[in-house]
Amino acid sequence: MALAAGAVIAIVGIVAPPVAYGLQSHVAGTSSYGVGVTRCTFVDPTRNVLDYATSPPSVLARQRTLVTEVRYPTLSRSPNNSEITNAPPAQQADGFPMIVFAHGYDVTPGTYLSLLETWAEKGFVVAAPIFPDENSTEVRQQHADTEADIYNEPADLAFVTRQLLTDSSTLSASCPLVQGLVRPSQLAFAGHSDGGDAVGLLAYSTGRDPQGVAYARLRQGLAIRATMIFSGAEEGGAPYRAEPSRPPLLLVQSANDQCNAPGEGLELYGAIAQGDKWFLELLHAHHLPPFDGEDRAAFDVVATTTTSFLQFALSSTLSTSSLNAAGNSRPLVGRMTRGGAGPTIAPYLDPPRCGFH
Repeated sequence: MALAAGAVIAIVGIVAPPVAYGLQSHVAGTSSYGVGVTRCTFVDPTRNVLDYATSPPSVLARQRTLVTEVRYPTLSRSPNNSEITNAPPAQQADGFPMIVFAHGYDVTPGTYLSLLETWAEKGFVVAAPIFPDENSTEVRQQHADTEADIYNEPADLAFVTRQLLTDSSTLSASCPLVQGLVRPSQLAFAGHSDGGDAVGLLAYSTGRDPQGVAYARLRQGLAIRATMIFSGAEEGGAPYRAEPSRPPLLLVQSANDQCNAPGEGLELYGAIAQGDKWFLELLHAHHLPPFDGEDRAAFDVVATTTTSFLQFALSSTLSTSSLNAAGNSRPLVGRMTRGGAGPTIAPYLDPPRCGFH
């Protein structure tokens, strides 16, 4: 599910702790904030970054450095409503729900800027690590297919999540601005393409990662209340199984997706045996444009439906019927079903053609 190279995100330093605003009482998903953004660097010294330009892959670095973009609600506003670097966060006594987002192959989180900002505007913290081997800069530097690193990314997501929870609970030099920002009992994971596959592995796989650690162990203790997989597939060969807690799942699949065949999305959806799952089919869209904003109609459906899903799953401010209505509000663009095996989608027979469009 490779994507063409996207914009490169500049990596900047960490700032001093934020100036606190007064405590607010907004409910996530029901209010509109400005968007602040900071970048924090987390280093996992227990795992390697690989060089896929060699055969077999050799060790490129003996630690995984995960620069993470964190977008969050702020009461500050820019003249053009763009995000504000290191803006003082809005404050809530118990913090905000957090979405951890996994980007696809050969891009960066900035590719999905409009969608990530949409969630932050509605009162969610959105953390998006830049994966060491699958980001666009590293793909170009290695001149190699680095997609096999996807199996290391669930541990990246779990590591970054735990670091942010720690830094939210205590003042930290690594990410001081998030102190008090995250509500640890309300976590969601979301990802697109390879990132969606990584989220699926973390949330549902019964297998093990390349270090021999069970994916179930990686997710253990994380209060996952929602999972969103965009253009994803079942990976790794081990069966997928819903956890006993069965957090709600939203799967989004484009009917004309030539990178992630619609059948792969349906197979993944069917493998997760639970009732509280939804399948949003984008009737005419391709792989990336519904998520980066290039296909405006499809993007609007994705933005509306995902926000409604997060309200339903994390904030309990939306009913099931209202969520279903949101997913079916533009029937010529997208349709949503709940439970079962998902819709009937004709297989896409043309040769694969990945890229932005």
